[in-house]
Amino acid sequence: MSEINWQKSSYSGQGDGAECIELAAGGTIRLRESDDPGVIVTTTPAPLKALLLGIKASEFDGR
Repeated sequence: MSEINWQKSSYSGQGDGAECIELAAGGTIRLRESDDPGVIVTTTPAPLKALLLGIKASEFDGR
């Protein structure tokens, strides 16, 4: 089994206490929260793109 190469945004802080979302791409896209790395969500490019576009458009701000 190959090792998963997790990446996080350069905007995230470094070291302990720097919680962020990490992403690993391959056949599927994997997402995890850095402070709970055992929980992994998988997706494909189309739904992830829709989520990111929604976040950028403030669709989830509760207004």
